[in-house]
Amino acid sequence: MKTLIPAPLKKGDRIAVLSPAGITRPQNVYRALPYLQERGWEPYVCPNAFQRHGTFSGTPEQRYSDLEQAFLDGSTRAILCSRGGYGVVHLLERLSRLPLRDDPKWVIGYSDISALHGLMASKGIASIHSPMAKHIADHEGADPYSRSLFDILDGNRPVYKVESHPYNRHGEVKGTLLGGNLAVLTGLIGTPYDILRPDTVMFIEDVSEPIYKIERMMYTLRLSGVLSRLKGLIVGRFTEYSGDVDNDSMEDMIKRVVEPYSFPVAFNVPVGHVDENLPLIEGVPVKFTVGASGVVIDQS
Repeated sequence: MKTLIPAPLKKGDRIAVLSPAGITRPQNVYRALPYLQERGWEPYVCPNAFQRHGTFSGTPEQRYSDLEQAFLDGSTRAILCSRGGYGVVHLLERLSRLPLRDDPKWVIGYSDISALHGLMASKGIASIHSPMAKHIADHEGADPYSRSLFDILDGNRPVYKVESHPYNRHGEVKGTLLGGNLAVLTGLIGTPYDILRPDTVMFIEDVSEPIYKIERMMYTLRLSGVLSRLKGLIVGRFTEYSGDVDNDSMEDMIKRVVEPYSFPVAFNVPVGHVDENLPLIEGVPVKFTVGASGVVIDQS
């Protein structure tokens, strides 16, 4: 299936802001809107963005309704998620029945939004793993990561240079860039939304998971054959965890698990639940270079 890349945004294009997973605070959304408007775009908040249903931002029907309307509205050119959390998995089966390839549009977000990226990849549509509304609001749209997101929406392709890490494994490969939150990715293995394909340069990140749980996920990738088929691995930030008696750090464990393979690996890449969260285009080619002087992630 040929990958479709949504068109660059033009002045006057609409951006839907919605909450497909966890509850969000209205101020985190409304404070972000002026910085999108400054670019000439027209952001709007979907009707159910601030609903509450348990820990979710509305019932599955309410959350699905906002996404369905945004996907089917011809004037909406991008969908910016307010936050992650948990709950996108409730919506995938119904969303997959929509004619998404008829009018591809950008889906923007990270964390649990990795499940939406899986949906878009299953339909052969590129999407953007990047900061969401709260980040744009907190940084007034002026930080390098918000600006990089805006550049992608304008039609540009990113090239990032990242400092070297002692655990890096050198090499240069070309492949398709795909990845996201590791817990979400491993939960989708074997489903129609499993994005871990043979030519993948995979990036991973996670938050609030103990080392042994991430190790279990890495072994799921290893035992299912995913690791043996990778072109390269980008290890993003793993945050809010503690070392244990078996491992001083998450990086120690991941380094050990991937030792049997020969693909290049880059550690401590600024992707994940951190302010330094590089926007990456999922589903499009990447040239991934790991050398003594640093790492280059080139999607140009």
